[in-house]
Amino acid sequence: MAKISAFLENLLNIILALALAIMVVLVFGNVILRYFFNSGITWSEEMSRYLFVWLTFLGAIGAYQNKEHLGVDMVVKRLSKRMKKIVLVISDLLIIFVLLLILDGSWKMTVLNLHSVTPAVGMPLSLVYGTGILVSVSMGIITINNLYRIIFNKIADDELIIINDSEEMITIHDENLGKEEKQA
Repeated sequence: MAKISAFLENLLNIILALALAIMVVLVFGNVILRYFFNSGITWSEEMSRYLFVWLTFLGAIGAYQNKEHLGVDMVVKRLSKRMKKIVLVISDLLIIFVLLLILDGSWKMTVLNLHSVTPAVGMPLSLVYGTGILVSVSMGIITINNLYRIIFNKIADDELIIINDSEEMITIHDENLGKEEKQA
């Protein structure tokens, strides 16, 4: 399971990097063409917009997997281990509910736009709206896996807080820099 997860995470990172690279090339190339040659690529703006949509949604999957979304955990940190698990289960159930709403809406929009195409690129609009389906299913699998690990006690105590503290990371980073400076 860990190998599959690592492979999918690497694949996601490659897709994100490619989407960002293509988007940069299209936008930068179009700016150069317009500025120097008074022409441009007619479909680059539209394609860049869709790449940005995919980049945002697919990036949300990676951020969710790595627990990098914003959140507030002041209360959860002060709870007992048992209460942290209960709060985490409730939180995951709410996430599944929201993901089901996103899946339902994305499915309806994808089916509705199955035969519609984008004006400049000619790409089916269902590819744009279908991103919500991919995101909701992917995040749903991650959430169900989290619920399984919580219910069957396969989760470490430090994973009971689902937010990575950027302030704590900065403090740890500063402490490590201080130690390195003293050693040098």
